[in-house]
Amino acid sequence: MNTPNPPPATPAAHGCANCGTPLSGPYCYSCGQPVRGMVRPLSGLLADLVDTVFNIDSRILRTIGPLLLRPGYLTREYFAGRRQRYVTPVRLYFFLSILAFLAIQWTLAASDMGTVKFDGAETKRTDAIAQATSLEDLDRDEQAALKGIREAQRTVGNVPGATAGLAAAEAKVRAEAEQRRAYLRAVAAAKAKGEPLPPEPAAPAAAPRPRDDEPITISFGGGPAWDPVRNPVRIGWLPDLANQRLNDAVAHALRNVQQMKRGGWGNWKPVMLGVMNVLPQTLFVVMPLFAVLLKFFYLFKRRLYMEHLIVALHSHAFIFLDMLLLLLFGLLGGWAQVHAAWLRGPLHAASVATWIWLFLYLLLMQKRVYGQGWFMTVLKYCVIGVCYSVLIGFGLAAAFIVSLATT
Repeated sequence: MNTPNPPPATPAAHGCANCGTPLSGPYCYSCGQPVRGMVRPLSGLLADLVDTVFNIDSRILRTIGPLLLRPGYLTREYFAGRRQRYVTPVRLYFFLSILAFLAIQWTLAASDMGTVKFDGAETKRTDAIAQATSLEDLDRDEQAALKGIREAQRTVGNVPGATAGLAAAEAKVRAEAEQRRAYLRAVAAAKAKGEPLPPEPAAPAAAPRPRDDEPITISFGGGPAWDPVRNPVRIGWLPDLANQRLNDAVAHALRNVQQMKRGGWGNWKPVMLGVMNVLPQTLFVVMPLFAVLLKFFYLFKRRLYMEHLIVALHSHAFIFLDMLLLLLFGLLGGWAQVHAAWLRGPLHAASVATWIWLFLYLLLMQKRVYGQGWFMTVLKYCVIGVCYSVLIGFGLAAAFIVSLATT
């Protein structure tokens, strides 16, 4: 029996342009063709692209609130089949992870602001301390140097790296001032007794810095030193090109280590930025292992692995959102130190509360999703936390090694 050919498509106000079937939505239920095609304004195509990648529409507003304030709610809604009103777990994870790591990279890239400008002034002030000829001059120069550091601290705020560098500068100023103070007191005592004056204290020797052209060597297990030509790393089953790339990566990593040994945030920052570039991919690999841990510890709950993976995706999405809030409070705290000192206390309290909520949220989420008693939930929460911390440690180590070899 021959099937009659379908009638030719005829344009209709409420019919599919492909098969003529009456439409009741944005897609034809007969042939699946969407009503909207590619021939339309570019703004509409870009909006669809953003929606396809990030799912950014009114659902993001219905998703962020419960994700932040209602532990386990989104996961239970997803399990109950009420999924359309929320951003999907995978898109939510990618959207927040991209925002979080971009914010961290921006913060790290800006973390030397204030310290570079301060370096020259710090050198002049510490020189003045070393040349002070009276206790009064020494006290004045020390306070001037410390005041400059405090101003830089107020400018930088809680930016990672800069805070530690300024704290080290403050310790250095105090140590040099105390050394000079002891010398001036010894001079005053010698003059009072008519004794010869003590010699000027020698300036502390700077740690030798390796030259850029200094040869790089490393030995494995007490054997002969690694050399890219005479004693390279060689793996028998790898082709020559791969072994060459491996030795190039080792040499590059050692040069980065050599640079980092010079100290200072400026020498560490490129590698740390490289870690932030690699860490999202590392977490994307480690995160499914968290779902494996949940599957193992809740084996008798008879849940599918994909259900545990949904829990892992929502958990990590919340962690990224919490990190964004912590970064925001840190930046606002730095601004408040200069422009609104009265806000420093509330912002610090908000940061502490956000840290506490991070751990409490994950505990409450685990309790509400899996429904076990408090004793078993807390016990499993602690054990899973320790196991996952070890996995994260390995992931960070891997990201650091990759960054050393590629940055």
